[in-house]
Amino acid sequence: MPFPVSSGADAEGLWQRFCALLWHDPTQGIWLDVSRMAIDSADLDALKPRFDQAFAAMAALEAGSIANADEQRQVGHYWLRQPALAPDPQAAIHINQEIDRIEAFGREVLAGSLASPSGKPFTDVLWIGIGGSGLGPLLILRALQNPGKGLPFHFFDNVDPDGMARTLAALEGRLGTTLVIVVSKSGGTPEPRLGMQQARAALETAGCSWPAQAVAVTMAGSQLDQVAEAAGWLARFDLFDWVGGRTSITSVVGLLPGALIGADIRAFLAGAAAMDACTRLADASANPAALLATAWWVAGNGQGKRDMVVLPYRDRLEVFSRYLQQLVMESLGKRFDRDGQVVHQGLAVYGNKGSTDQHAYVQQLRDGVDNFFVNFIEVLADPTAIDAIDGEAPGDFLDGFLQGTRAALNEGGRQSLTITLRQLDARSLGALIALFERAVGLYGELINVNAYHQPGVEAGKKAAAVILDLQAQVEALLADGQGRSLAQLQADLDLPSPEPAFWILRHLCHNQRGYTATGDWGQPTSLSFQRA
Repeated sequence: MPFPVSSGADAEGLWQRFCALLWHDPTQGIWLDVSRMAIDSADLDALKPRFDQAFAAMAALEAGSIANADEQRQVGHYWLRQPALAPDPQAAIHINQEIDRIEAFGREVLAGSLASPSGKPFTDVLWIGIGGSGLGPLLILRALQNPGKGLPFHFFDNVDPDGMARTLAALEGRLGTTLVIVVSKSGGTPEPRLGMQQARAALETAGCSWPAQAVAVTMAGSQLDQVAEAAGWLARFDLFDWVGGRTSITSVVGLLPGALIGADIRAFLAGAAAMDACTRLADASANPAALLATAWWVAGNGQGKRDMVVLPYRDRLEVFSRYLQQLVMESLGKRFDRDGQVVHQGLAVYGNKGSTDQHAYVQQLRDGVDNFFVNFIEVLADPTAIDAIDGEAPGDFLDGFLQGTRAALNEGGRQSLTITLRQLDARSLGALIALFERAVGLYGELINVNAYHQPGVEAGKKAAAVILDLQAQVEALLADGQGRSLAQLQADLDLPSPEPAFWILRHLCHNQRGYTATGDWGQPTSLSFQRA
């Protein structure tokens, strides 16, 4: 269908289209407007057979079917906010018990009744987690933490030594009152393991008690769980086997940070559960997640040919685009479909916040290549701490900028959809996250890919392990103090190419590890290496 633009006589038609395609749930205070996307009722009709299959697949998922065949795992993030859905009654009991424990732990830490080894209240949290175990907590904190409430958080969410050094420097003088939380489902993921090693070394060097300050978030019985139990860590929380990283925010991964900043984690879960109920409807026209999935499908011809630009018009939601990058791209970016056919599916996500981006890449969105659609996110209720001055209210300008950008894009024939929240709080944040989780699940079924496995991520981990093993071989070979050229190293290590060895030794030589190089770094074949 031709994309409608708002010019002159078209205005009435656009209004009628807006009314026809607007979804609203008054109990949740959420609106979804897809009227500026190139969809109509014919698209919903055409996709009905696919949606019938998608709704059945999502029902099977919630009922406990194996969703990640690679790891023979269920995917049960929906059970976290409605434990009665769990197919195993014992799992439901366990979920409720963990929520109670998380809530009690946060309450005791904030009250000071659970204190540091010195008897002083905990002053900070050092959170060690990668991927969803870092992005989920960061979103919770940015969206829900209020000034002066709860504990300040610091992150090891990467293995960048400079980032680690800066984080530890920011905690200087307070390491003894810092709660260290290590998140690793298996306990064997390299990034959190390395972060834990560095944090423990820093605490012990400062004379602190690691076990009395350390908390493990991991699967029961995992390597990390066993270590924490044997050493008597302060606490251990269960990260269920059936919770994936990108859908873990309603598990302990998101609830524990929420509890430690004094957020209402019960409301957060309730908001997600309420949206889950709305998105189970088998009528795509009345299901907001199905409407989102339809808009994505039509915009990108079912092949992800348009990128998803996320523009939340609230600073508290600045991290949301990064959060959605993992949720959407890790779930949908697949080489093969369920039938084993090469499809190279995916949906690229990027964004920042409004109105900042009106002074950044909106210029290209309006006038450049038409390879995207925008997700506007607005919040109606403004904070009362900022008053209007001389009749000018910042919130009014923010709303004006959103509407202006939406109109400008529409006039240029560019597609957008808008999600409106009556207010931003724990409940609405839970609902917003649940909306996109279900939309991703439904869209995955529409394009016939498994949204709940990640072979590409595993491939990257395996490739990194090969490189680290090769580094050990290179160092062992040069331990005799004899110099070797890249060609000799390639032959001695039986490498198809000397390039990996070049990368490894370039890093070693520039980090005072005892390795030297002779030759021209710009001409790799001229180089020889030696260990002093």
